[in-house]
Amino acid sequence: MSKPQHMLVVGGGIGGLAAALALAKQGVRVTLLEQADQIGEIGAGIQLGPNAFAALDALGVGENARKRAVFTDELIMMDAVDASVVGRFAVGEAFRQRFGGPYAVIHRADIHTSILEGVQQSNLITFQTSTKVVKIEQDAHGVTATDQNGQTYTADAMVAADGVRSVARETFFGDAPRVSGHVVYRAVVPVADMPADLRVNAPVVWAGPNCHLVHYPLRGATEYNLVVTFHSRHEEEWSVTDGSKEEVLSYFQGIHPRPRQLLECPKSWRRWATADRNPIPRWTVGRVTLLGDAAHGMLQYLAQGACMAIEDAVTLGEALKACDMDVESAFQLYEESRIPRTARVVLSAREMGRLYHAQGVERLVRNQLWEGRTPERFYDALEWLYGWRAEKSLAQPRQTDALVV
Repeated sequence: MSKPQHMLVVGGGIGGLAAALALAKQGVRVTLLEQADQIGEIGAGIQLGPNAFAALDALGVGENARKRAVFTDELIMMDAVDASVVGRFAVGEAFRQRFGGPYAVIHRADIHTSILEGVQQSNLITFQTSTKVVKIEQDAHGVTATDQNGQTYTADAMVAADGVRSVARETFFGDAPRVSGHVVYRAVVPVADMPADLRVNAPVVWAGPNCHLVHYPLRGATEYNLVVTFHSRHEEEWSVTDGSKEEVLSYFQGIHPRPRQLLECPKSWRRWATADRNPIPRWTVGRVTLLGDAAHGMLQYLAQGACMAIEDAVTLGEALKACDMDVESAFQLYEESRIPRTARVVLSAREMGRLYHAQGVERLVRNQLWEGRTPERFYDALEWLYGWRAEKSLAQPRQTDALVV
C-alpha cells in the first residue's frame, strides 16, 4: 500500500476520537463517521490509571483530562457481607512516582470532551454525524464505508472503533460478542444524596456473593458515581435500557446494611447487560483494522476499557511513524504490539470478576489474598498494567538465539 493520505475512523467514542487525533498527528487526513446526531458520550464515571494518562499525554490532551478529573487517595475493597476491609492501597505520591502518573476518576463525558478538544484543534479531522456504517468494502485501491442512507465514504484505509457490536468485526471476522450474564446498573447521585460515611475519595468496591457495588466521587466531589453489578437470573442479551430499582434490590438481599443503603440513593438507573469479546489473533484485514471495544471488548472489573482504547490509538500512531507511514507494515506492528496486552486485560478482567463475586470458601480465600501485602508488592503486581509508556508501546522482535546447553 502507498502512504495513506486519508483514513476513515468509524465511531466517535473515546477510542475513535483518540484514533483520529493520533492519525492526524502523523499528518493523515481523517474523516470520522459517528452514528449519533452529535459527537458526545453517555454513561457515568470511569477510572483512569497512570497508563491512561501516559496515553493522553502522548496525544497532547493529558492536561485537559487532569483539570476535570478527581485524583483519588486510595483503592479500597470491602467485604459486602460483613463490611470488613479486604484491602486498601494508597495511590498518592509514592504511586505516582512509581508509575509516572496519577490514579483518577472522571465522568465519561468529561474524558470524551478532553479528547474532543484536541481533535477540534486539528484541521485534518472532519466529522460526519448521523452516519451509521452498515457495510464495509475494500479493494486494491482503498476502503469504502456505506451508511444507512446509501451514502458512501472512501479512503486509503480504515480504523474501526465502532464498539462491541462492530460492523467491521462482524464483516471480517464473524464472531459474536460473548454475553457475560452480568448486569450492570449505573447512576450518578448528588453528593447531598450520598451517605456521609461513604463519601470517600477513593474507588470503593463492596464485593459480595455474585454481586458487587462501586462508588467514587466525580466533578470535584459534587456528585458520586454508583455502579452495582449482579449475575442475572435470566438469559441476557447485550443491551442498554432504563433500570428498575426493584430488580436491583432483589439481588442484594444478603449484604450488610452499610453498602446496601447505597441502593436507595439514585433517582434513576441505566441498565447494561454486559458482553466482552474472546481474544482473536488478528485485528486487520487488508486496509481495515480494529480498535477499542471492536478489537477487545472487555468486562469492567479492571476499569481498563477506555484506557486500552486510548493506548490502542497512541500505539497505532507510533506504528505508522515507525513504519514510515506504510499502512500494511504499521497495521501488522500495531497488532503485534496490542493483541497480547489487551488479551491479558480481557482475561484478567474475567478473573477479577470471579474474585469480586466469590462466595462460600472462595470468599474467605479472596479475603486473605491481600492480607499483609505492602504497597510495594501491590505496585509490583500492577507494573505490567500501569507501567505502559508510549515510547515503549511497540513490540520488539523476539530473540531467536538457539538454546545453548
